[in-house]
Amino acid sequence: MATTPSTEAFISNLSLFKELSDEQCARIAERTRQVRVARGETLFRRGDPAAGTYVVAYGQVKLSFVSSTGVEKVIEILNQGQSFGEAVMFLDVPHVVTAQALSDALLLLVPKETVFENIDRDPGFARRMLAGLSRRLHQLVADVESYSTRSGTERLIGFLLRDCGTMDARENCSAAEPEGSIDIELPVAKGVIASRLNLTQEHLSRILHDLSALGLIEVHGRRIHIRDLDRLRKHAR
Repeated sequence: MATTPSTEAFISNLSLFKELSDEQCARIAERTRQVRVARGETLFRRGDPAAGTYVVAYGQVKLSFVSSTGVEKVIEILNQGQSFGEAVMFLDVPHVVTAQALSDALLLLVPKETVFENIDRDPGFARRMLAGLSRRLHQLVADVESYSTRSGTERLIGFLLRDCGTMDARENCSAAEPEGSIDIELPVAKGVIASRLNLTQEHLSRILHDLSALGLIEVHGRRIHIRDLDRLRKHAR
């Protein structure tokens, strides 16, 4: 596609490409394709060939697979600035997960040929690609540790506290009274969160009910009111 100012602006502000020169960003932007997907639309399915690296310009994307028993397992929920598809691209194997938009989204597809060319030209670019893959591996190891050693309640509280601790999530949080309480708008449906935390929806509902009964939270649809952050943190220890 022809380069547009918006494509080049997105490219230059993404962490993966931020340290590249204007010329390098322009070269990548020339070959980058904008992919707009509507909420619920599937970007690719498990078994499809890998076309390159995808970067989320805005919106949310879910990576998942369906088990032999027909149960969906959510591997990752990706937000603005995050990339995916690198591993299978480097291995030259089909996708091992399905990617589906959780909201209307704009994605940038950097073809694998362009990625390989820039790795050959710029060792710094290669290091940033490796850093992104390493972060994902670190998160997967942390997930396995969490599933193995933490209770469902601890996993859910950890999710809520991490969600409040990020800058992006702060946009979905509003200060409440008294001091120490906060409102969180869950970024995705509860069923998706349950799968991401390796819980059934029924188990997640029981945990929310139990935390509500203890006076730690109030649940209003997808809005969670945490009555006291410190008490909730202590309950997870």
